Amino acid sequence: METIIRKGVKEDLRSVLELIKELADYENALDQVSITLKDLENDGFGAHPYYWFLVAERENQIIGLSFYWVRYSTWKGKFLFLEDFIVKEEFRRQGIGAALFEETIKICKELKFKGMCWQVLDWNAPAINFYKKYEAEISSDWLNGKLTKKQIDSLCSLIVR
Repeated sequence: METIIRKGVKEDLRSVLELIKELADYENALDQVSITLKDLENDGFGAHPYYWFLVAERENQIIGLSFYWVRYSTWKGKFLFLEDFIVKEEFRRQGIGAALFEETIKICKELKFKGMCWQVLDWNAPAINFYKKYEAEISSDWLNGKLTKKQIDSLCSLIVR
C-alpha cells in the first residue's frame, strides 16, 4: 500500500483534530485539548493563516500529521516550528514518520528558513531516538514557560496603566 505525503487542506481538519487528540492522549494530556474544528478552520484557512500542515494518507485515510508554523528568532530569523508530529499507532515503524519528517525538512529548505525546531517530552524515548537518527540536537538547557488564557485574563485585570 502506497502512502502519500501531501499538503493539508481544510477538508482534512476533522482527521487532523482526531490526530491532535490521539497525540494528547499519548502524552497523558487529552483533558487539555480545548481547540475546536472551528478554531482550526479560522486559524489555518482565514485571511492570515497561523499554521500549515502535511498529512500522510493511505487508501484515502489520514494516518499521520506534521503540523507547523513560523517561529521568529531575534538572533537568527525565521524557523519552522514543528508543533505536532504524529503517526497513528497502528501505522508506526513503517517509515511514515520518516517520510513526513523529511518532507517537513524539505519545506523548511524551500522557504529558506534558518532551521527547524520542536519540543519533545523528556520521557518520550521513542521520539527522542527518532530525532537523534537525524542528528538533531535535543537540549535540556531551556525550560518552557507559559501563561494560560485564564492567567492572562486575571493578570490583565490587575495591571494598571
